[in-house]
Amino acid sequence: MISKGTLVILTPGFPANEADTTCLPFLQSHVAVLANNFPGIEVVVLAFQYPYKKGSYKWRNIEVVSFDGRERGRGSRLKIWMQVWAKLRSLNKERKLIGLFSLWCTECALMGSYFAKWNNLKHYNWICGQDAKAGNKYVKLIRPKPEELVTVSDFLQKEFFKNYNIKPAHVISTGVDAPKTSGDNSLRDIDVLGVGSLKPLKQFDVFVAVIQNLKQTLPSISATLCGAGPCRDDINTQIMSLGLRGNVTLAGEVEHEKLLQIMQRTKILLHTSEYEGLSVACLEALAAGAHVVSFVRSMNEEIPHWHYVKNEEEMVQKAMGLLQHSTLSHSSVVPFTTDGAAEKIMKLFSS
Repeated sequence: MISKGTLVILTPGFPANEADTTCLPFLQSHVAVLANNFPGIEVVVLAFQYPYKKGSYKWRNIEVVSFDGRERGRGSRLKIWMQVWAKLRSLNKERKLIGLFSLWCTECALMGSYFAKWNNLKHYNWICGQDAKAGNKYVKLIRPKPEELVTVSDFLQKEFFKNYNIKPAHVISTGVDAPKTSGDNSLRDIDVLGVGSLKPLKQFDVFVAVIQNLKQTLPSISATLCGAGPCRDDINTQIMSLGLRGNVTLAGEVEHEKLLQIMQRTKILLHTSEYEGLSVACLEALAAGAHVVSFVRSMNEEIPHWHYVKNEEEMVQKAMGLLQHSTLSHSSVVPFTTDGAAEKIMKLFSS
């Protein structure tokens, strides 16, 4: 295992400060664990688009460089890429780089891949979600080799191979920090929870429809939906029109620590997304003792308390069965940890 050097992480966004807990919480956890578990390795984060400011700052004593890459007309992307390239050259000249690790197979991977090739450095690209879908123009530009690609799930490995005839050589699942999600699981006053951005892909209209069906048998069912996004007004209208105002609470965007506390009060997390790499919200809910019901099977292996269904009708049936189970277990399930992910990432650079 490498004991000294600098690892550069390239990402579209990173929290602007330590209080910015809703910005990519899974990335925050993994970066913090990498720095903590491998103290001889310096971690530097290059954030292409967010925060909306330029310059360097410290986040938990980790150096972050932000380029404020918001779209500003023709040539804006090229200008940002030139600035990132210049920073990478500076880092490579001043420090001992062990490699580059980019998130999503988009512009970060484009910069990371070519800079690594031209400077004889290692580069790995973590494919995390929709970047594995067909139509990703960056794949043709990057021309990645299988050994350069890492997916967060078995599902994404198959999806990327199906769409680009390139099978990523590595699968490193995102994980959770188990101590943060453990605690007293005796109180379960939220029957059903939904978590995520309120956008069409997440299908929270299905979430509301499932609650309506469950209410026919369980009239006092309590559901909470945490998240913000463009579909909020439509979802609220649906709730009102179905007479679910007393059953469904729209909690809005919730700070990460508070969300984990809500999960500890939850019986079931319904994950209605039509496409998902590996939902960290699902992993956090499992760790908090909740059961998960979802459409997408991210991993080949069986995971306790994670139930897969094919359609809305099956989701209603599965949720009903769980809610009516008199002795339903709410023990914590932690299939993947941030510590494990950090160990696997570092092994890539030492291999």
